[in-house]
This record gives sequence, structure tokens and C-alpha cells, in this order.
Amino acid sequence: MTQSTAQKTEQTGREHKPHVLTLPLEAAQTDRQPHNYERWLIAKLMRMAGSPPIRFRLWNGDVIEPQGQEAKYVLHLSDPKALYSLVANPNLAFGDLYSAGRLEVEGELPDLMETLYRSVHAARQTWPKWLDALWRNHNPRSTGISEAKENIHHHYDLGNEFYRLWLDQAEMQYTCAYYERPDLTLEQAQLAKLEHVCRKLRLKPGMTVVEAGCGWGGLARYMARHYGVKVHSYNISREQLAYAREEARRQQLDHLIDYVEDDYRNIEGQYDAFVSIGMLEHVGKDNYPALSELIKRSLKPNGIALLHSIGRNRPMLMNAWIEKRIFPGAYPPSIGEFMTICEHGDFSVLDVENLRLHYAQTLTHWMERFDQNQDAVSDQYDEHFTRAWRMYLAGSIAAFRAGSLQLFQVVFTHGENNDLPQSRQDLYAQPAAPEDV
Repeated sequence: MTQSTAQKTEQTGREHKPHVLTLPLEAAQTDRQPHNYERWLIAKLMRMAGSPPIRFRLWNGDVIEPQGQEAKYVLHLSDPKALYSLVANPNLAFGDLYSAGRLEVEGELPDLMETLYRSVHAARQTWPKWLDALWRNHNPRSTGISEAKENIHHHYDLGNEFYRLWLDQAEMQYTCAYYERPDLTLEQAQLAKLEHVCRKLRLKPGMTVVEAGCGWGGLARYMARHYGVKVHSYNISREQLAYAREEARRQQLDHLIDYVEDDYRNIEGQYDAFVSIGMLEHVGKDNYPALSELIKRSLKPNGIALLHSIGRNRPMLMNAWIEKRIFPGAYPPSIGEFMTICEHGDFSVLDVENLRLHYAQTLTHWMERFDQNQDAVSDQYDEHFTRAWRMYLAGSIAAFRAGSLQLFQVVFTHGENNDLPQSRQDLYAQPAAPEDV
């Protein structure tokens, strides 16, 4: 335990978990006036970002107004070094500086981030090549079997208590909910998502289902409880599996569910359905051919597969800060890259649905609950961790609102399968969401 961690433990009576995030917390001197070239750097930075309506307040209290418009948001920079980090690579530095408390925001953080995303997206069409190179995002970390376990541990093994603070209390779903009505609660919308997926898979009692990446096991329990199917769910997060197994025992569903602590690449057997909700982002596009072959050999001749994943309209790397601090190894595929999985396996695509705005609403509900519990989060970790996750949630809301991210649900089957419904009317015959939870 480091000295600072030990001191904090002694002061609070709680031991914070070390090494969760590594952030640049140091600040340079703040007792000097800004130089003229520093003011010029801010003006240049804003022009390169498309001149968003942002006012800068510097470490000495000086203000730099946006050009030709009223400011809607204010950014406070605490020290000169923060400015240089922001200019050098805003993709990485913005999140780091906010997390460290060296950049403060006046205004709603998701709205600010959406404004920035839209402004930068329009402006980058005219960027010089050297700026694109300077501010580039980096290739994601490897998603090989050993690396994948570390990547998943970094994000999902933060502790079930942490996620329980702000996820739904119905089935602990850490993926996009389905708001078939805008007034649904988070719990109703998450259960509606599970029902929507089951209907798309055409589940019937006695079927067998294999799930790649099961999270806290909510979909498997829902399928077993409401459709009477037997489920094999694969996951490499021990924290999640411990919760999933305990819940299955508590709900007396463990005779229908086998939660397997193993990599999805080791799935064996044939099943009536293959499903993966929110795992494709962690697979890595170099592994798509192998995933396609795995699905092909895992599906019975009349089986149906569903993949649910964050995606893009066109190929693009994950934001540098998200990849480095929050989601190592993450890569949301473009719709074209997504389709290579189906093409490689000679699958017939039956349905593609984009739930982008549903994810924005899901994240909004998550952030509301996160903010209500931020003191508890800081008690578990520290204030920098809390600020980092708040930035992550706010930036994700903004990305889905601005169209930088999409949410694809793709349903497909073997190319020669003719045992298919004539229409999708049955998916919508009854509401997917329960009246209450």
C-alpha cells in the first residue's frame, strides 16, 4: 500500500482500491499570468474544434470568449500544463484533466460533449494531415485470450457493489435498454430489451441456447424463467459469474443455466440459438473470421443467432481516453465490418435494428443514478475515479446523441435455413415491457 493510500485509509476508516486508474494529477505553477502565445493557443484550439460556444477561464481568472457568439459553456483550466496537454492531444487529455480536477465544466456535461462532438466532426473535414496525425486515436490493445482476460478484469471486475449502485435492479443489465415507450423506467426498459431479444431468437421451451459474454447473467435467467430453455453462458469475469451463479440459485433456475468461466472461443456443442449482448466490442475485428466460424459450427441447421453491439457508421478507432482509461481493447465495428461476420460464414441476415437513441436514454438513466450515488462511489474508490466514470457516462450519452456511436442488433441464420417466419409482426403483437417490475 502506498503512503497516500495508507493515509487516506487512516483518515476515512475505509480502504480504497488501489491502481484502478492512473491519472496525471500533478499541476504546474499557477502563480503567473498567461502568456500571449497561450491565449493564441486556446484561440487556435477552438478554431480547429470548429469554434464551439465555449468560454475559457484561465488559472489566474482571465477569460477568453468564443469568437463571434455567446458562450453556452465554460471550461476552467487550473494550470498552464493542463493547457499544453489539451492542445497536444485533446482526445486523451480532456478526460484525464477532468478526472484529475484540473479542468472544470460549467454547464451540463453531456450537452457540452455533444456540442464538441458535432463541432469537431464538422471541422475535421478541413484539418491538415499533420493535425489528424497529432490528435489521432491509437489502435486498441490486443484481444487475444490472455489479453482479453486482463481487459475484461480492468473494466468489469471493479466490484459488483459499484455497478449495483447505478444499473437497473431487475437484472443488472450493462447494455442498451429498449424504450418501446419513452416513459418506461430503466427496469422496465431493460426487461423489455431481454424480451425483445428472446422474441427475435424465436425461443421455445426445451431449446438450447449458448451465450457469449453473459455479464451478470440476466439474459440467461430471463430466457430460462420465461421461455424454459437451457442456457450455457460463457464469461471470463469472476466478479460477474459469482453474482450470476448466486442469483440463479436464489431464483431456482440453476438447473437450466450453466455459467461457464471460460473464453467464448472455447464454446463447444450445437445449439438452437447463439446470442451475444455487448461483447462484440471486445472481440477485435481481426478475430471476426474466427467468431464467424465459431457461430457456424455452434448453430444447429435451423438455429438463429443474434449479436448486439455498439457500432459506427464507418470504421473509426475508439476515443484514446476511453480505450486507455475505461475500455482497454475496445473497438466498435462499423456496420460494414459487422457484416463481414455474416459474409464469412455465408449467413443470411434476417434483421438489422439500430437502437442508438435507446442507448442515449439508457445512459441518461445510468448517469442520473450514478450522480445520486457519487459519494458512495468515491467511498469505494476516490473522487478521481468518480469524475472519470462521470466523464465516461456523459461522453457516451453525447456520442449516441450526436451519431458518433450506434447500437446494432443483427439477427442471422444459416444461408440454407428456410424454417423462418414470413414477417416480424409477432415481435410487436404484445408490449415487450412489463407493466411493473
